[in-house]
Formats: sequence, C-alpha cells, structure tokens
Amino acid sequence: MEQKAEIGIFGGTEIYDSGLLEDAKEITLDTPYGKTSDSITVGTFQGRNIAFLPRHGKKHSIPPHMINFRANIWAFKELGVKRIIAPSAVGSLKEEIKPSHFALPSQFLDFTKSREGSFSKDGKVIHISVANPFCPELQNVVVKTATEQNVTIHKDCTYVCIEGPRFSTKAESKFFRSAGADIIGMTLVPECQLAREAQMCYVSISTVTDYDVWAEKSVTAKEVIETLSKNVEKIKKMLIKLIDEIPQQRGCSCDKALAEAEY
Repeated sequence: MEQKAEIGIFGGTEIYDSGLLEDAKEITLDTPYGKTSDSITVGTFQGRNIAFLPRHGKKHSIPPHMINFRANIWAFKELGVKRIIAPSAVGSLKEEIKPSHFALPSQFLDFTKSREGSFSKDGKVIHISVANPFCPELQNVVVKTATEQNVTIHKDCTYVCIEGPRFSTKAESKFFRSAGADIIGMTLVPECQLAREAQMCYVSISTVTDYDVWAEKSVTAKEVIETLSKNVEKIKKMLIKLIDEIPQQRGCSCDKALAEAEY
C-alpha cells in the first residue's frame, strides 16, 4: 500500500480543516469487518503523516451504536497508524466540569449493549489488560498542550459510555454520578479497547457540551451542537500543537499489549 500514516485522528467533520494537510488524498479501504465510517483523508502536516476519519461519517449519518469501530481501527492499523487522537463530545456529571471545558478520561465504565468490542475470533482469544486504558505518553502531551494554550482541561476523569443514541433518564444519570463517573458519552467504547488490542496508542479529548439530566435540565442535540461549534477552533489549535509535540518514537508500552494477552 502506497498511502501510510503514523498518527490517526477520529472526530467530526467540523474538526477537519481542509487546509491542514498537504498532499491530502481520500482513500477507501476494504476491511475484514466491513466498511469504515467513511473514506479516510491521508496527508502530511509538519512532516508527519496523518490520517483523518469522521467516526459518524462526513454527514454525521451514523449513530453511535452503529459505528463500525472494528473496521475503523483495522483501517488505521493497516495504514500504519501507531497513535490515535480521538476528540469527542460528552456531557458533564460534575458541577465543576462545565460546558465548554475539556476533559481527559483516564478510566471508563462500559454501559454499551450491542457492540463488537474485540478482534477475538474462534480459535483465538484475546484477554487484554485495560486497567489503564489510555496511553500515558499521549495524555501527558495533551495536558501540556492544554496548559500552554490556557485551555481548561479536567484530568483523570472517568467516562461512562452508554449505548445511545438516546440520552440518559434522570435515574440513569444520577446512578452514573453515584458510581463515580465524571463525564458521559457514546463513542469511547469499544474504540479505545480495540486500539489497545491493535497495540496502538490512544488518547481521548472530550469536549464538555452540557450538564447531563442530573442537573434537572434536559439535554438537547441543539445544545450539544452549539457548544461544539464554539469549541471547534480550540480543538483545532490543540490538534495542531499535539501533532508537533508527539515524540517521533513511542516511549510507552502500548505496543506490547498482546505480549501476555493471547491464548
């Protein structure tokens, strides 16, 4: 394959700036798991080869519970991607984590129901460790970048991932708060765990768009979109700086995730 990339970015189409990548090309990959969410844009930025894939499709037509996460991760792996940066939108379960702030998950609670969460198949069982699900090296780079750009980011957050596409009931929202979750979203799982199985570094950067319904205020899709649009430029600036700051060589152990995981 001619096209290669070292850093992959999942995100909405509003994140992708057509002027960001040089020599950008759109490619489509066939995967053993079906179609990816959309075509993948591959190009270079500051000497780094980058791949971008909108996880909901370019027209935001794929609901979270129908995203083909295995195909998306497999395609990035096939392109040679070793690090994944994954911006996403979340709701807040804590008063101090305010809309328009950013959050950096370090743990997750999985309340999804119907998603394919592993590359395991008959004859091959993979028991990966996700005690610490995210790449510490990438997390440190995100914190450093956010601090330098005076962006409010909450570290060490627990992300509860729900099936969607509906929002939570008040009872569910209050339960997740009582369980120790800080933020709530619909796309982190199984994306992050599949990246771990593929021995790729993964970091999630969460944009807080609303207080979940525990705050006695209904969440609306309109509210989410409005807050996201206000934060788009901040995310773009962070991505540009992140790409520049990520070390050329990996200094973590993400590439050894399968060392003691396969039977």
